[in-house]
Amino acid sequence: MNPDGQILDGITVVDLTTFVTGGFASLMLANQGAEVIKVERPGVGDDNRHSGPPFIDGESPYFWTINYDKRSVELNLKSEEGLAALYDIVAEADVFVQNYRPGTATKLHVDEDSIREVNDDVVYCAISAFGQTGPWSQRPGYDLLVQGMSGIMSVTGEPDGRPVKVGLPQTDLITAMWAAFGIVTALYRREVTGEGEYIDLAMLDATLPWLTKQAGKVFAGEQPRRMGTKDPVLAPYQTFETADGHLNVACLNQKLWRGLCDAIGRPDLADDERFETNADRVEHMDELEAELAPAFGERTTDEWMDVLVEDAGIPAGPVNEPEDALYNEQTEARGVMTELSDGERTVPVIEHPLNYGRSESGFDHLPPKLGEHTREVLREVGYDEETLDELAATGAFGEVE
Repeated sequence: MNPDGQILDGITVVDLTTFVTGGFASLMLANQGAEVIKVERPGVGDDNRHSGPPFIDGESPYFWTINYDKRSVELNLKSEEGLAALYDIVAEADVFVQNYRPGTATKLHVDEDSIREVNDDVVYCAISAFGQTGPWSQRPGYDLLVQGMSGIMSVTGEPDGRPVKVGLPQTDLITAMWAAFGIVTALYRREVTGEGEYIDLAMLDATLPWLTKQAGKVFAGEQPRRMGTKDPVLAPYQTFETADGHLNVACLNQKLWRGLCDAIGRPDLADDERFETNADRVEHMDELEAELAPAFGERTTDEWMDVLVEDAGIPAGPVNEPEDALYNEQTEARGVMTELSDGERTVPVIEHPLNYGRSESGFDHLPPKLGEHTREVLREVGYDEETLDELAATGAFGEVE
């Protein structure tokens, strides 16, 4: 590691994944300085390249958000030459990530045993929907399915409505964060022991620890239910309709509760025995909402922000549209939204949130075009131009024109 640079400087990650689970994991590593080599199917690439519309100049902006600072290599892993080239790249790497359905990596000769033959101390991460073992291991799985099977959808939505998917690929991102965490801890272990590591990571397994409050209900013999924006163990902790929009209000202790009652002109509620403690308020949540809702409808969201947050110090916030969430005075002050440009393309960037006091972090390069770095990467592992031309002629980089 370069003490004056990024923490993962010098770490090379070979990423064979598609879509979000592995892609966001390697993105997190790239943000901390790792070199990520994205190995893609010739002519097609990562399926996420085709996610849309919208497309901007033929590119998916969704793909951008998951692939800054990576290099793209096209390899036909079903050809002997393409597979051999992959092995040469892996021989110089520290981390190998794939998200094939269990069994597929073995068929492609990129399973742990095959990879470890060329790099014994590599950290190998295998991501799948349900893991490498168990009766569901061969099932295909995506975020929507895992949101349903994990219990998330059963507790998301209005009480009298149907189950609702979280509006972003939550279980993909949960899994990605576990993957990045597991890879970094395995790299630390390798520093201590000199040994590589194998990580079997399932999307369903990754999501279940996030149930927390809902799991607590189950452990107590209760059935969690859909509650709209209400919380199963805190009140008031929900969304209220204002004169022109919506406002989230979070009261986590008695001081905040009494402050809220005063701020909305209902000091009587603080002495109402139905709402005396948080437990009381949770037990009488619907009655509490009926008392509070009319008051919030009397002013606009901005007016309530002044009254509650600026004047009374009550935790409250608007329900923003994504554009407002990305571009505002706070994100501007924190440098959250930046841009990358190569003179031809300019791409918006959502910077990652780890701001170190003694180390650098951040993205430096645009998301790669498909196969943009194939020859460059192979030159770095010892291939000359004649050999590269021969490989291209065999179809190792895709169909020969």
